[in-house]
Amino acid sequence: MSIIHLSAVSGEEPSAADLTTIENEWPLIAAELDLLNAEIAFINAGPHASELETRRVRRAERRVLDIGRELADRAPETEVVA
Repeated sequence: MSIIHLSAVSGEEPSAADLTTIENEWPLIAAELDLLNAEIAFINAGPHASELETRRVRRAERRVLDIGRELADRAPETEVVA
């Protein structure tokens, strides 16, 4: 099962709802990219990783968590009603 619901050869364009979802989630995507870059720099530094690189990873992790929480708090319509 593919996580991408649009076929690459179907010629379908993303709907307005798809684009809105991407736009709303973009801060989280950007934060995750920043985290990935910080982790890559930390790994590349190896045993010579500085405290600054360690703090950069921690700050990026915190930013991902904060933005994820904000998105979760903003989306009450996704809650399941029993």
